[in-house]
Amino acid sequence: MSSQTLGFIGLGNMGRPMVHHLMAAGHTLRVYARRTEVMQPFVARGAVPCASPAEAARTAAVVFLNVTATTDVEHVLFGPGGVSDGAAAGTVVIDHSTIAAEATRDFAQRLAAHGLEMLDCPVSGGVRGAQAATLSLMVGGKAEVLEHVRPLLQLLGTTITHCGGAGAGQVVKACNQIVQVVNIQGIAEAMLFARASDVDPHTMLTAIAAGFAGSKMLDLMGPKMAGRDFAAGIEARLHHKD
Repeated sequence: MSSQTLGFIGLGNMGRPMVHHLMAAGHTLRVYARRTEVMQPFVARGAVPCASPAEAARTAAVVFLNVTATTDVEHVLFGPGGVSDGAAAGTVVIDHSTIAAEATRDFAQRLAAHGLEMLDCPVSGGVRGAQAATLSLMVGGKAEVLEHVRPLLQLLGTTITHCGGAGAGQVVKACNQIVQVVNIQGIAEAMLFARASDVDPHTMLTAIAAGFAGSKMLDLMGPKMAGRDFAAGIEARLHHKD
């Protein structure tokens, strides 16, 4: 894919490595974040700092969003100085935020009225996956729009799944979160049970990881829980929001 001008809105823990990968591939980035200081490392590498989402969307072929909540996405898209004010007809909006599927369907219809295409594209894999460009991307929207931007998404992740129409990506992300959180809770219960029964949790982990209880989440969270390492990855409030 030849170099393109891209907009990126939201430079949090997930957004920053995504911008890094897009810039490393030779694309020109127009970036916007509420905190101007987080834009500076990218500006130093040639990104264009923008004062609003509308400015970030101006002249961009594709605009990426990675913000926190449904209300944030609506404000970025349709609020004063929003993407819909700055993007030209035909621009593709890719929303990596994890938000409500119903709202996503509404946003897609409203953007279509402006001549804009939207893909909901929440991700799984965490900050490590974003940094390593190994994310799983769950995409809702038109299949032909996904194929048009697939080369860009391949810079961010290794698994790209078209889940259905608008909002389907968000539904699948909710399914992902259900399974993920149930796993975490189950591992925590197993830890408590092992300790209460005077069984070493590390020994317990070694045994169950080789059986049907083995999982990516057990491999990731089990050793941390056994070692009583409670450093946060994702904040609990964000899991609750999801």
